[in-house]
Amino acid sequence: MMWHTRPRVCTGHQPLTPGREPPFFRYNHSLTGRTRMEIPAPRELLNFRGKAVIVTGASGGLGAGIASRFAEAGADVVVAYRANQSGAQAVAKNIEGAGRRALAVQADLSQSAGVAALLERTIQAFHALDVLINNAGAYPNSSLVDMSEAEFDRVIADNLCCVHLCTQAAARAMIARGSGGAIVNVASIEAHNPAPQHSHYVAAKAAVVMYTRSAALELGGQGIRVNSVSPGLIWREGLENDWPEGVHGYLSAAPLRRLGRADDVADACLFLASPAARWITGADLVVDGGVLTHRVY
Repeated sequence: MMWHTRPRVCTGHQPLTPGREPPFFRYNHSLTGRTRMEIPAPRELLNFRGKAVIVTGASGGLGAGIASRFAEAGADVVVAYRANQSGAQAVAKNIEGAGRRALAVQADLSQSAGVAALLERTIQAFHALDVLINNAGAYPNSSLVDMSEAEFDRVIADNLCCVHLCTQAAARAMIARGSGGAIVNVASIEAHNPAPQHSHYVAAKAAVVMYTRSAALELGGQGIRVNSVSPGLIWREGLENDWPEGVHGYLSAAPLRRLGRADDVADACLFLASPAARWITGADLVVDGGVLTHRVY
């Protein structure tokens, strides 16, 4: 469709009069599924007040950063963990200190019983589940020729099976409630660019990206959006001493010339879980400082 006259631009703070909006604000409601009044104001796009969020693998590192960031945005947060109880309780205490509700829950997310218990605790505490962040995973090194069957199975279970079981359980809860929801899966740039000694991890994360698309296809009709983020190298305490050559190589390759921080990935998760991304599902958002922009030949 071509414009024959220049559209009027809304300026100032006067509300738009129904039926007199500029053409780019007019919708065929039977096709778009919403009215102008249902579009959130920009200042409300990242407001998660009154929302219940589960973050898995949240006892430290990236998961703790994501959990804390959602709390800053107003959410009540379930800090799910497997083994680091003290870390999870510290994250929950910090969230509560900031005036939000938090609950640390131990669960083996590679088992359906553990996932069911996590969802049950969440619903009991917050009476709903609005957002799931599938962050839990494992990142071991093992060469392909030396890798045992148990090692391969463990990494697939920790990085892929957990995503499936948590997504399935969360979707069931969201469908039962009838108000939709958002799921964000944490993948990796290794889903797009393999690394040595990570064949099991690369396979799992690539599967997470495609699983995300498949889940988005199946759950969209229930108002549930499913997206993923693929982080690059995220700084942690002592990383530059533990892996100096890796840090140097990444800094040299990244156009933005720095490592990622937990808040970089957390903000991507906030966006994908928020109304700002209301027409985005099945997408993978790469958060890597531009490393994947490099040519491969």
